[in-house]
Amino acid sequence: MQHGKYRFVAGFLALPLAIYAVFVISPFVQAIYYSFTDWTGLSPDFSMVGLRNYERMLHDDIFWTALGNNLLLLLVLPLVTLGLGLFLAFMLNVGGRRRKNAAIGGVRGSGLYKIVYFFPQVLSIAIVALLFQFAYNPNSGALNSFLQAVGLDSVQPDWLGDPDLALWCVMAVMVWSNVGFYVVLFSAGMSSIPKDFYEAALLDGANRFHTFWRITLPLLWDTVQTGWIYMGILSLDAFSFAVVQIMTVGPGGPAYSTEVLSFFLYTKAFRDGQAGYATSLGVALLIVTLLFAFVVMKFGRRERLEY
Repeated sequence: MQHGKYRFVAGFLALPLAIYAVFVISPFVQAIYYSFTDWTGLSPDFSMVGLRNYERMLHDDIFWTALGNNLLLLLVLPLVTLGLGLFLAFMLNVGGRRRKNAAIGGVRGSGLYKIVYFFPQVLSIAIVALLFQFAYNPNSGALNSFLQAVGLDSVQPDWLGDPDLALWCVMAVMVWSNVGFYVVLFSAGMSSIPKDFYEAALLDGANRFHTFWRITLPLLWDTVQTGWIYMGILSLDAFSFAVVQIMTVGPGGPAYSTEVLSFFLYTKAFRDGQAGYATSLGVALLIVTLLFAFVVMKFGRRERLEY
C-alpha cells in the first residue's frame, strides 16, 4: 500500500505548485530584482544601481509619512472592525431575551439585521468611496447638512480637507464597509457553540459579560486571529489604495495626511515613471505585511479549544 505513495502525491502536487511558482513566487522574485535597478517601467533599458533605491527610501520623508499612516491603520482598523463585529454578533446571537425556556437567545429579526450589516460587502469599494466622498462634502454633503439641520451651523468641518480629520474619515469608511462581513462570520461561529456551555455558566451565576469573555471569545479565537491578519493585509493592500485614490484630495492629501504605501508606490510607478524605486517600496510593503502576520500569529497563539 505504501509503494509509490510519494510519487502519487508528487504527481498531484506538481501542476498546482508549478502554477503557484509562476504566478505568485516569480513576481515577488522579479520585484526584488527590479528594486536594485533604475528601471522606468516603460523602457526595456535599465541598469543595476545596487542599494541606491533603498537608501533613497530611507531618506524619503513621504515614505515615512505613508508608513506611519499604514501603521496607524494596522493598529486601529482590525481593533475597531473586529471589536464591532464581535459585539454586534454577540448581541444578535446571545444578547436577546430568553424565549421558550432557552438559556440564551438572539434578538428578534437577527437574520434581517445580518443582511443589513452584510449589505456593504455586495457594493464595490469604488461605489462606497464615491458615496462617502459626497457625504463628506463640506458644502452639500449629508454630514454637514445634518449638522446644519440640528442647529450646529458653526460645527461644519472640512472632513477630507482637514489634515487632522482626513485619515480618520478614511478609516471610518473602511470600518463601515467591512464590519458586516465579520458580523456574519462571527455569528456563524457562535451558532456552532453548544448551548450547554452557556446554560452551565448561567447556572453558576455568570452574566452576559462573563459568558462573552469566558466562553464566546476563547472558542472563537482562531477565527478572530485569522480576521485580524486579513484586516491588517486589507489595510496595507489595494483596499486602502482604492479608498485614498477616490476619496481624498490630492489624492493622498491634504499635506500627505492620507498617504499610504500602496498609493505612494502607485504614483512612483505610473505617474513619475520610477518603477525601480516603486518596486523597492513594494518590497518594504511586503516586509511590513509579513512582520505583521508573524507578530499576530506569534503573540496571538493560544491553546486550541475543542468542543
